[in-house]
Amino acid sequence: MEPEENIKPHAIMIPAPLQGHIVPFTHLAINLASKGLTITFVNTQSTHQRLMKAQSVSNSSLDYDIFSEARKSGLDIRYTTICDGFPLNFDRAGNHNQFMEGLLHVFSAHVDDLVGNLVNSNHNPPVSCLIADSYYVWPSEIAKKYNLVNISFWTEPALAFTSYYHMDLLRSNGHFGSQDNREDTIHYIPGVQAIEPGDLPSYIQDSEPWNIMHRYIFKSLEDAKKADMIICNTVQELESSTISALQEKKPFYAIGPIFPNGFTKTAIPTNLWIESDCIQWLNTKPKGSVMYISFGSLANISRQDVLEIAHGLLLSSVSFIWVVRPDITWSKETDLSPSRFEDDVKDRGLVVPWCSQIDVISHPAIGGFLTHCGWNSVLESIWCKVPMLCFPIFTDQFTNRKLVVSEWKVGFDLCSGRILRRQEIAQKIDCFTSEANELRINLEETRKQLEDALSENGSSGRNYKQLICDIKSKILQKSKNNNTRLL
Repeated sequence: MEPEENIKPHAIMIPAPLQGHIVPFTHLAINLASKGLTITFVNTQSTHQRLMKAQSVSNSSLDYDIFSEARKSGLDIRYTTICDGFPLNFDRAGNHNQFMEGLLHVFSAHVDDLVGNLVNSNHNPPVSCLIADSYYVWPSEIAKKYNLVNISFWTEPALAFTSYYHMDLLRSNGHFGSQDNREDTIHYIPGVQAIEPGDLPSYIQDSEPWNIMHRYIFKSLEDAKKADMIICNTVQELESSTISALQEKKPFYAIGPIFPNGFTKTAIPTNLWIESDCIQWLNTKPKGSVMYISFGSLANISRQDVLEIAHGLLLSSVSFIWVVRPDITWSKETDLSPSRFEDDVKDRGLVVPWCSQIDVISHPAIGGFLTHCGWNSVLESIWCKVPMLCFPIFTDQFTNRKLVVSEWKVGFDLCSGRILRRQEIAQKIDCFTSEANELRINLEETRKQLEDALSENGSSGRNYKQLICDIKSKILQKSKNNNTRLL
């Protein structure tokens, strides 16, 4: 039997096919490979095609290897793609429910084939782990079938994970799963002092949580509970009591923030849209004078919301970069902003369909971020010491907003409810720019916690070491069990 220190883990990594999941998965792959693991990274063919299109790579065929640059620096990262069960030209966004049903019922058969082939093809080192997105419904079954260490990667904060983890508790207390959920403060989730029902992930808040998204997400989180270990893109010091309580139930490793080395754009394509270059425009603006506005890669808002934001910007005096994705609204309309809007703001505002967020947010001209509170955006804002104006839209964004506004005090709310009104937006933006300095004081401290965590002896540095040590011992344990079964 091989001694533990000689074991070289080989992990198959499979992110959910969403922008906000592909990015931390890619950076995690590089981090783990730089710590000696062999990685086989798997994107869906549809994701791969979009990455190539956004890069304007003429060779958009499936044999283009996105990790070829990383391998030049000696990292052992292999790359392959998998069919998600639908033809490449199938409109996944336009047929969302059908696509989710496919991920729920069909995708696992394709994963099974792929994992089976990788396990049985005499790779050196042999495949020993599966690191799958927590938003998949099949990892425990497939890991068990092929005797792999089952590692669930949760790309959101621990507070969102523990909310899902304790759904039975929420249900039995009447805060989840009925038409008239209780609305009083929740004090009984282990490790969480208090949380308002409106700060839970949106799928738990819904009064009729039975559609395909609810069924899919709840099933995936049930599966994540069966993992051998859970890794999380958060920092021990930022969510210490929540993480400690989770660690009593499961091996849970806070190894965030999971960023590219040096917080610069990597050579590995992770963007699903073509980026506009905003840097020359930003170079003409004074330090800290521009508000960056982006609602991420997935969230939809109504055309009315777009109009209210546009009018709010017209009424305010702020300079801004506003990312308006072509698919930001549910409607197919392309002309979303008020007539002459871009002419009226042309010296102080720039509207783009997509951009490199890391490049923009780290630019000295950026002084604030009007954000949907996606978790990557929150961590990047803190790293760049950019205060946030929060407008959560769905999923974990309400939970993230609680952390930003109430716990760490590095952001303000954009509006009191979920309805946007132009006068309130203008007033909040102008108030935000005059009061942002108090947020910056808190940002200094929070950013230092992120930085300290990433140092070799910081909490995330130590948790990485512990994780790799525990993976090796789990591989050893599984191979012993397997050998015992074979005798």
